[in-house]
Amino acid sequence: MDEELLLARIIAGIEGGGGGDDESHYHELVADLKSLLETDDDEILDRFYVSLSSTASPFLRCFSAAMDSPVESGRLAISASEAYLSLLLSTNCPVFTFFSPVAFLSLLGSIRRYLKPRRREDSGGAAVASSQGNKKKRGRGGGSRKNAKNLGREDGDETEEGGFDAKLVFRVLERLGSVLGFVHLDRFPDSLKSLVQTVSEIPLLALEHSGVLNYDKLMETCGRILGGVLSSDHGDVSLTAAEISKSLTPLLLMGKHQARSFALGFVSRKIMGLAKDNSELKKVVCNLPKFLIHKAPEKAEPRGFAVEAILEIVKAMEVEDQSEFVEFVMKMGQGKSNLRILAVDLIPLMMSSLGNLFGSISSEDGVEDSWGLGCLNALVQRCSDSSALIRARALSNLAQVVGFLSGDERSRSILKQALGFTGGETSEGNGRITDLLKKRCVDEKAATRRAALLLVTKLTSLLGGCFDVSILKTMGTSCSDPLISIRKAAISALSEAFRICTDEVVTTEWLHSVPRMVMDNETSIQEECENVFHELVLERISRAGNSLSQGSASLPDNWSSSSKDLDRDIEALFPEGVLVLLRELCNSEVSPWVKKICVSLGKKKQLKPRVALALQSIIKESESLWLNRSMPINKWTAPAGAWFLLSEVSVFLPMSVEWEFLHHHWQLLDKNDLQEGTDGQGDEEGVECNSSTWAGDRVFLLQTISNVSLQLPPEPAADLADNLLKKIEKFNLHSAEVDAHVKALKTLCVKKARIPEESDVLVKKWVEQVLSKASKVTEKYIEGISSNNLSFATPAMLGSRRSKKLDSVSKKLSKAITAVYTIGSCVIIYPSAETTKIVPLLHTVITSGSSDSKLKNKLPQANACLKQKAPPLYSQSWLTMAKICLADGKLAKRYIPLFAQELEKSDCAALRNNLVVAMTDFCVHYTAMIECYIPKITKRLRDPCEVVRRQTFILLSRLLQRDYVKWRGVLFLRFLLSLVDESEKIRRLADFLFGNILKVKAPLLAYNSFVEAIYVLNDCHAHNGHNNSDAKQSRTKDQAFSIRGNDERARSKRMQIYVTLLKQMAPEHLLATFAKLCAEVLAAASDGMLNIEDVTGQSVLQDAFQILACKEIRLSVSRGSSSETVEMEEEGGDSNGAAAKGRAITQAVRKGLIQNTIPIFIELKRLLESKNSPLTGSLMDCLRVLLKDYKNEIEEMLVADKQLQKELVYDMQKHEAAKARSMANQGVGCGTSHRSREPEQPTTEAEREENVRDSGLESRVVSAAADAMAAKAARSVLREVNGGAATPPLSAMSVPKLRSSLGGGKQSGRPSADVLESLRRRPTFMSDDDN
Repeated sequence: MDEELLLARIIAGIEGGGGGDDESHYHELVADLKSLLETDDDEILDRFYVSLSSTASPFLRCFSAAMDSPVESGRLAISASEAYLSLLLSTNCPVFTFFSPVAFLSLLGSIRRYLKPRRREDSGGAAVASSQGNKKKRGRGGGSRKNAKNLGREDGDETEEGGFDAKLVFRVLERLGSVLGFVHLDRFPDSLKSLVQTVSEIPLLALEHSGVLNYDKLMETCGRILGGVLSSDHGDVSLTAAEISKSLTPLLLMGKHQARSFALGFVSRKIMGLAKDNSELKKVVCNLPKFLIHKAPEKAEPRGFAVEAILEIVKAMEVEDQSEFVEFVMKMGQGKSNLRILAVDLIPLMMSSLGNLFGSISSEDGVEDSWGLGCLNALVQRCSDSSALIRARALSNLAQVVGFLSGDERSRSILKQALGFTGGETSEGNGRITDLLKKRCVDEKAATRRAALLLVTKLTSLLGGCFDVSILKTMGTSCSDPLISIRKAAISALSEAFRICTDEVVTTEWLHSVPRMVMDNETSIQEECENVFHELVLERISRAGNSLSQGSASLPDNWSSSSKDLDRDIEALFPEGVLVLLRELCNSEVSPWVKKICVSLGKKKQLKPRVALALQSIIKESESLWLNRSMPINKWTAPAGAWFLLSEVSVFLPMSVEWEFLHHHWQLLDKNDLQEGTDGQGDEEGVECNSSTWAGDRVFLLQTISNVSLQLPPEPAADLADNLLKKIEKFNLHSAEVDAHVKALKTLCVKKARIPEESDVLVKKWVEQVLSKASKVTEKYIEGISSNNLSFATPAMLGSRRSKKLDSVSKKLSKAITAVYTIGSCVIIYPSAETTKIVPLLHTVITSGSSDSKLKNKLPQANACLKQKAPPLYSQSWLTMAKICLADGKLAKRYIPLFAQELEKSDCAALRNNLVVAMTDFCVHYTAMIECYIPKITKRLRDPCEVVRRQTFILLSRLLQRDYVKWRGVLFLRFLLSLVDESEKIRRLADFLFGNILKVKAPLLAYNSFVEAIYVLNDCHAHNGHNNSDAKQSRTKDQAFSIRGNDERARSKRMQIYVTLLKQMAPEHLLATFAKLCAEVLAAASDGMLNIEDVTGQSVLQDAFQILACKEIRLSVSRGSSSETVEMEEEGGDSNGAAAKGRAITQAVRKGLIQNTIPIFIELKRLLESKNSPLTGSLMDCLRVLLKDYKNEIEEMLVADKQLQKELVYDMQKHEAAKARSMANQGVGCGTSHRSREPEQPTTEAEREENVRDSGLESRVVSAAADAMAAKAARSVLREVNGGAATPPLSAMSVPKLRSSLGGGKQSGRPSADVLESLRRRPTFMSDDDN
């Protein structure tokens, strides 16, 4: 009989000991057992159980070995596990005889190994074995066969290429769950723990086989198994739940996946459901989120998944348990950094997900006890955390909280009250939030600044844009941040405030900060600037114009004629603060950027005709309102900025501007100009006030007319051109109007000409006509002023003949000035104009009063000194001559020396400013000719006038950026003084130039010129670069570009410059600068090349000590080259190996550097002590800093020479004692002076003797305390040097050590002088290659 044969083979195989290493024996044994268990003969099975009972231990050992077998990627082991579970499930099986913890653990191990990833090269043999194994599966008995039919996928998809059988996995898991129904693991805790861990790992292990596994069914099966063990039959439920929670933690902390969903669902539904009736289990569930907090990873993305999992579990908890967890999170905010950042991430999610955020509001108590306010306060506190990463996260999350709490009115009011923004009054909370935002918006870390600006954006919508002025200023400053992301965030925040609030302060700050970003280097920022300008400026003006055209703006009938009421009515007529907006658009600091934006929008065809129509409606409505008030039209002016903006947009919208509108206002403004001189004395002040406004409006109106000239009718265009020419030839226009008239006339000629040659003829004709008349006017005035030697000693009486004569001379002077200016304007638009008669005339003016007498015989008018009698004409003649020189290169070659001479000698600030502009223009057109005069131009950086200094700085910076001027010679060193200029505007410009432009354009400039800058700023000429004859000759001239002196103010200014330069250096350049300072300053002083008895030499040496001790030159291991370090803290990378290698090299260089530096310090200390120099204290302070910062590197040096160590520590102790005694004596002196001011004074001799004894006692106590403090300080330094942990990378590196150079480590008895002599002879850092 077959069953008898199977039974005999199985018993024989078991009694045979398992076949040793023969895996085929296990295959036959497993196959025979499966076949035997599939039989329907109960008698055979009973005989098998009886026979097997006597050999239970060998059977279990045999099957444990089979389940532990790694052959065929675990196929044998998993088959043995299936057979073993089938045996336990078979009818009348003695379960407790065949169940063994060891075999159970082997079974669980086989499941894990089978699900583990396998190698592809094992797939061939596994597939063959799989096909052979499947042939033996003919049938299964009992309920297990029926339950296994629906497991897995379809029959055709049951295996992978590698032989993975999904149905086999499901059969094993199903039978495992069935076995647990009657095999209780309360007696086998290790088996229970292993079971929980294995089932919890299955979702992760099965990820590779998700293509052939029905993953949802697998999760369902695992959930049934874990739910089955949550029974008292398997032991304490709370302990089992704790083990399950611990095992599911990796799944809970992983990213978005089905396994994570399975774990969250099991914990929040199954375990939470059981915990409602079990207090012990409830404690486990409440502690699970706390356990996850401690297991949460540090990286940003995994931490976010952990936070989400924690929140899902907390949401399933009861209310009182949630409240307890909230208190725990708020306490986390005061813990370690990893806990604080988790608390910061949890708070916004809890506030948005959990209920009863602010509790119930009552008039007496308010909401002080609600958990939401506690979380909000905790989040605000973390915004000032010491960790930049936590600060940034807290600010971002606070912005998120403000965003979702602004949804309903109740939450908005509570949020305002919590943050201190109540009733528009500044409370303590308001002050705290305001100060917080001001600090965080200028934080040193980029991520924090960006998060602060995001919070400002959210608060803007909450508060309606009503921010503190300082916050607005801070946002405006952030628009110039070096980082692109910060600039974008600042533009967004400020634009949001301007979008919501049209207050004048917000409008002004926005216009002064955002439009200028159109010149940014980043294209996306330019586009964003144009978009917000179009939305917030042009569209707002368009809406205002549409409302006027629709007649929606009506005014009351009871108007008042007072100017205040009129201004108020005009403002009420134009909504959304349009008048303030237009007024600020024409501001001199805003208008250049507005022009640039309008040009860019026009080229992109984004300017709409409604903008031009709206501006015309605004001007018309303003005029109509003025006339309705019965006000004189000659005093009316259009809203400021309206004509300016219309002149810019009309370039691209000529068809939208009406000629009748332009003609009417041209006649109106022209009439006002004619009536200006005919008004009575009573209206003189008002007319004078409006004259400049009329002049500006006429300029913009002329530009608008020029822009739309192609649309003008022929006859009006000809009349307008004739009118313009007549006005030009009168020479009575404002200087601003002259250029507009000349350009408009040229435009009319060019656009109305049929061919280009015809337009050139027309322009040449009227230009020569104007130049001829202008030269006659100028020559006539010069002749008149030369022939009449007027005296101004006695004031003339009003109405007298002399008064009328002076008035006539003044009018002639004004006409001559306008004529000279007109000459320059004509030359600019027509460079080929004939100027042979004009140049001698201008030469006469600019050289009048000089010793040159060449022209005095030809031009008798040269005898008069026009520089003194007519300064405005003198200055204007220089400007016009510069314009002519720009058009004539030969003439420029002759006159450029005169311009340079006048720039250096002139005492008129306005003339110097114009000459700087002219010289920089010459540099663009005649670079070679002007190069030798660059030092004279740079002298204007120290001009007494702030405007001249700022203009010079801006113009030279532009030339340097465009490479017309090179950073050679004294140019860079003279620019350094702008960093400490008296003007804040110049200082900001200098900071931006050095910190942004030069750092990218010339990164080595600060390093190459650093040491020379120290000598130049101290006006010390002991440096090699100052020993030449040219430098000695220019010593007096260079004093203006030095900050001489050893006082505190001069030292702080110089130190500010040094720090700015050090911040621009890369880490390797900092090391090289350290070496150069030691070689070229300290070594020079030690060798006698630098005279330390000279005041300037002492200043140089003291500056060197301060630089070597400052924190900016210290090379920390974590220092990076980017200011966005915080943003990279949350990102993983593959650069750890390279960074570690870089740190090791840097530390090796530091070691060699400091070991060559200390001997220089020792010799210099002895030299200073021998001369009793006051610089000894500065040297000791610097040496103390070096001993602390480079303790690992100095350690080996001091270990090699104990005598040197003792000397250094002793000298340092003496220095610290002297410092402490001095400070203590100052304190005693202050106390004595304080007591001397008290009313009671000693009167008797005994009292005076007692005071003397007290004073002596105080001095002794002070001395003793100072000695103790000094000894403590010295011991601390010594302890840091001797006891500090050695740098790990250096300990493993084979780098040269100082001890080896001394002949071994047993050289401590060698005299110190020999050591110093050997060190002194080592080569100094004369080049970077030595490092």
